[in-house]
Amino acid sequence: MKVNRIAIKLGSTITLLLLVVLLPLGFVIDQIFSGFYYGQVQEDIDQQSSYYATALADSENSMMVQMIEMMSELSQVKLYIVDTEGEIIANSSVPGLSKGSFIPEEEMNTLSRGNTIKKEYEARTTGSRFLVSGSPIYDGDTFYGGIYVLSSIDSIYESIQKVRQMLVLSGIGTFFLALGFTVVLSRKLSKPMVEMEQATRKIAKGDLDTRVKVVTGDETGSLAQAINDLATDLKVYRDTRREFFANISHELRTPMTYLEGYTKILKENLYQSEAEKEQYLDIIQQESVRLTHLINDLFELSKMEEGKFSLNQEWIDFREVMENIHHKVYLKAKDKGVIFTSTIEEDVPLIFGDGHRMEQIFSNLLDNAIHYTDQGIISFIIKSLQPYEILIEIRDTGTGIPKEDLPYIFERFYRVEKSRSREHGGTGLGLAIVKQLVEIQGGTIQVFSEFGKGTRFEIRFPAIKGNGGEER
Repeated sequence: MKVNRIAIKLGSTITLLLLVVLLPLGFVIDQIFSGFYYGQVQEDIDQQSSYYATALADSENSMMVQMIEMMSELSQVKLYIVDTEGEIIANSSVPGLSKGSFIPEEEMNTLSRGNTIKKEYEARTTGSRFLVSGSPIYDGDTFYGGIYVLSSIDSIYESIQKVRQMLVLSGIGTFFLALGFTVVLSRKLSKPMVEMEQATRKIAKGDLDTRVKVVTGDETGSLAQAINDLATDLKVYRDTRREFFANISHELRTPMTYLEGYTKILKENLYQSEAEKEQYLDIIQQESVRLTHLINDLFELSKMEEGKFSLNQEWIDFREVMENIHHKVYLKAKDKGVIFTSTIEEDVPLIFGDGHRMEQIFSNLLDNAIHYTDQGIISFIIKSLQPYEILIEIRDTGTGIPKEDLPYIFERFYRVEKSRSREHGGTGLGLAIVKQLVEIQGGTIQVFSEFGKGTRFEIRFPAIKGNGGEER
């Protein structure tokens, strides 16, 4: 068993807190009981000494002294009486004190001033301990001495000792009961953490099918769900990366094969005519352009993800952006037999951004829309939202995106309908680049799609108020 296991740490912490509570609590209870017993005895002897002092003050004769002495013998009350000089003139079974001896002078002074005396007395001969209450004997202004009443505190110690034993036994029982509860509780609380630790180690080793059982809705359950989500995301990323490398290898191999093959033909003069030579040169040029675009996309995405991508920002009027895009996209859509419309509202605010990159964002999304729309309408709409926000919508009536693909549509290397994507020349980088370009300019992008019915992209940018434009 490891000493740093969370169950041991948790159990030790709870046990320590329990001891911190039990020990002071036991001490307080002990003090309460001790004070109660001492207080009761002190109160009794105070009353008795006051009563006897009053009785002696009223009698003023030796017969009363003898009577009180006899009564104390019968009632087993220990007392002694002193005169005005502090000499003990009566003693009722008080060990260690004899008639004719004197009490300390400071006590005599206290009594003569009319004050009572409270003290503990230990008999040297027997070792017995007593609580003492001394009261002055006064008749009017005349001082006659004092009377001391004693009560053994040995019995008090015995009672307190029994109470302490009960407290100790109760404390031990409570401690072990709580300790058992703590062990069970700490194991129950630590079990999910141990399972999550084992699961994360498996995930770290590449077993991305590992899942943690989510049994609670608290922070522990949230952590377990987060681990499961992480495993799912990692699996998707791993599969996507593998697929990307397979796709990119194909995309690179194809132009390289063309370049190598047709270059060899030209080098060895294996063409039949100048027209055939020109055809081979056109193919080489097209594949070179295709390879360049692929490399540029990879390079741009890498710079964006590393935060090394720079923008040429300025105040942009979306009327100009739409003008430039409309003429380019309109011809592509017309060649495919798709209707393309672009609309911009009046009073659309200006935006501070990179105009070239804005055109790249919209062109990429509109090219995708054309590729995946065989018939129907593609709409490009720009409008103003309050307060000071621009909404750009790109809608199509194309094939749409399957529901299971939507969460990953903006991830790099991810491609929907892999065979069709390759047919259209896609590498899975376009939408990842679009998302990066939108976000580094302070915007957000969302996609809504229903498979077989079409797709809608929504882009939002913060802006200031400006003038609007027109509709086509």
